[in-house]
Amino acid sequence: MHPQLEILLQLQDLKSQRRDLAAGSDEGRVEEQEFHVDLQRAIEELDNKINEIEAELPENLRRRYKQIEGRGRAVVPVINDTCYGCFTSVPTAVVHEIQRNDAIRACDHCGRILYGVG
Repeated sequence: MHPQLEILLQLQDLKSQRRDLAAGSDEGRVEEQEFHVDLQRAIEELDNKINEIEAELPENLRRRYKQIEGRGRAVVPVINDTCYGCFTSVPTAVVHEIQRNDAIRACDHCGRILYGVG
């Protein structure tokens, strides 16, 4: 997998975890009560890790990711020739390129960053 694509997926996962903890989800309450996790400290540690990972990305890709994430998930899979960000069909030639996961490729319709599965 393209190294920057791996970083983008890690970044998206960490931000999702941070949102869950900050929102006071049931999962966060269980971690706090059962495992005695200091949620505020966990959020701070996630923020530090997010900043560290973002710094590994080139400025143009980091800026693009931040623009897209405002609309939800910025990095989405292509499954059955469909972008799972906007559910628009992706051309077959592009799907074959995406399945290799060796380059950063965006959906022509919604602009989300695509990756192949399976």
